[in-house]
Amino acid sequence: MQMNSQSSAKVQPRVAKSSAQGLAFLALLFFVVGFSAARIFATIYPSVVVQSSGIHFHHFWYGLLMLVVAGWLGIASNRPEHDRAYAIIFGFGLGLVGDETGLLLTFGDYRSELTYVVFVVGLGVAIMLFLAVRYWEQLRGELLRVGYGERAVYLGIGIAALSALPLAFDLQTVGAVVLLLGASISVTGVWLRRRHGDQLDIG
Repeated sequence: MQMNSQSSAKVQPRVAKSSAQGLAFLALLFFVVGFSAARIFATIYPSVVVQSSGIHFHHFWYGLLMLVVAGWLGIASNRPEHDRAYAIIFGFGLGLVGDETGLLLTFGDYRSELTYVVFVVGLGVAIMLFLAVRYWEQLRGELLRVGYGERAVYLGIGIAALSALPLAFDLQTVGAVVLLLGASISVTGVWLRRRHGDQLDIG
């Protein structure tokens, strides 16, 4: 009787424990992704902007929103299993803000040399490499030995965050498609975690 009750119990998803090094690595990774993607979009669409009532909605506004949301949830939430999701959102938002450092410091010159593209990306990659070399076993356990459902959740969050760029460059249809794609992948990941307990790991 006890065996039946245990077998009928709902499988609880298992999430690998986060460390400060692992969260820092994820945030830096998505900082580089966000910064690079924003710079690529701005290069491809240099004259496309979202403007309403004379207000230009730069993509740093989307980045600030991500920073506020991730920061607030990180402070207020008591669910440590969500920490990696917050790190992804925070890092991507910081990348969007960092891309417009020149504009923020010069009040209008997006292409100012104050935004050192190579320096910013290079610094982020260098720090990630340092963390990877110094804490490889720990990072490997946190970031690679996770179930497919958890991976899908984080991938979906990253793709959904990427939708801020086409939205900021007045490509609403593309942005909506990217956002829905990311949300769908994340929802699928949540479903996999609840159904299978996220027990599929990489050795």
